[in-house]
Amino acid sequence: MKQLPKDFYWGGSVSSFQTEGAWDEGGKGLSIYDVRPTPEGHADWKVAIDEYHRYKEDIQLMKQMGFNFYRFSIAWSRIIPNGDDEVNEEGVAFYNNLIDELIANGITPMITLVHFDMPYKLVKEYNGFASRKVVDLFERYARVCMQRFGDRVKHWMSFNEQNLHACSLIYSNAEKVPEGESKAKFLYQVAHNVMIAHCKAVKALRELVPDAKFGGMTTITQFYPETTSPQNNLFVRQISDLVNYWTAEVQATGKYPYYYENYLKNRGWMPTFEEGDEELLTYTCDYLCFSYYKSNVLSEGHLDMTTPYNDIMDQHVVKNKYLEATEWGWEKDAIGLRLVMNDMYERWHKPLFILENGMGAREELNSEGTVNDDYRIKYHREHIQAMKNAILEDGVECLGYITWGPIDIPSSSCQVAKRYGFVYVNRTDEDIKDLKRIPKKSFYWIAKAFKSNGEDLD
Repeated sequence: MKQLPKDFYWGGSVSSFQTEGAWDEGGKGLSIYDVRPTPEGHADWKVAIDEYHRYKEDIQLMKQMGFNFYRFSIAWSRIIPNGDDEVNEEGVAFYNNLIDELIANGITPMITLVHFDMPYKLVKEYNGFASRKVVDLFERYARVCMQRFGDRVKHWMSFNEQNLHACSLIYSNAEKVPEGESKAKFLYQVAHNVMIAHCKAVKALRELVPDAKFGGMTTITQFYPETTSPQNNLFVRQISDLVNYWTAEVQATGKYPYYYENYLKNRGWMPTFEEGDEELLTYTCDYLCFSYYKSNVLSEGHLDMTTPYNDIMDQHVVKNKYLEATEWGWEKDAIGLRLVMNDMYERWHKPLFILENGMGAREELNSEGTVNDDYRIKYHREHIQAMKNAILEDGVECLGYITWGPIDIPSSSCQVAKRYGFVYVNRTDEDIKDLKRIPKKSFYWIAKAFKSNGEDLD
């Protein structure tokens, strides 16, 4: 019987601002998340799960779960506190220690350079990635990281879920639209600047760590039409191309896809290219990384000439009567993962890498002092099986299955209540408590699945 490759990667992904805490320790500068307003009933990121002080304990839990891969992000403001000043050696030492601890426990590290976070000064003074000055400062930061960590880290990523930069101004307190300028034109210019920053990082890695691999990352939602009408099917195709795939097209082929370029040109939203940009785009990736959580059904719609495509998409999402959803409305669809994998591989014939997959749930410890999260086991069992079907039956090349938030962390909207992990962290949104780590039922199941290389899913 066919089996996954022996060197297949299993593990987890996190971001720095959702795990580290220690927001004002070790020479770290102020990040945009440190000054972000906290909605009522939500947490802030000042402590998160205190990974800064507890990473050794958590790496032991990862080892018990059979991890051989861990993707984490670096806090730019921990390495270069204000983004444009000197390197903070305490920050470098922290990540050196983290990397060494992972490797000592048989876990391959992957670095994400930016996961929705950046030094606050770069927003306050330069308007974030709206400024090409920040693109250049990002390149400097990337090169510092590659020079300091590249001797041991051989898997790199630039921006988490990079396609989101063309969907909204995703940075908190960042990138204000100048008065009198079109929001849409500004949005797609920022997305272009981020793409150039990504390509500068790829170029830097080729120069500084030629034996390392670079992955570009998108977040992918499988879209289905609500009806069989031709217009509904056309709309779904257009949304899927624009929302999901244009960034991966650049990362794979080195140029903007025809559909994205024409969409922007027809509306007067084409970004300004500076000299050398087209050459930079040709620095392509070794493999294509993606996150996958859910699918969406879209009702019939049209792309107008004034509204950004993501805003139009949001107006047409309808419930899928065939699928269960989480409390947050994310519809669980393992077959959608298989469809996405086939779609991406058919388009580019580059290896894929699943870097985030998981489901959030509101959870509390039961009378036995644990969490019986059978729903999470079911979710991962079905998604691992769908992935295996794509690889072993369909012939898709895939490097690994990496879960999101393997140990409970505050969500990207800073809700501790939305838990993804196989390990419960004893805190709530408003009470830090003791942050004790407590394995859930899924902890033991995922250890069995990972250690068997995906064979034992019972």
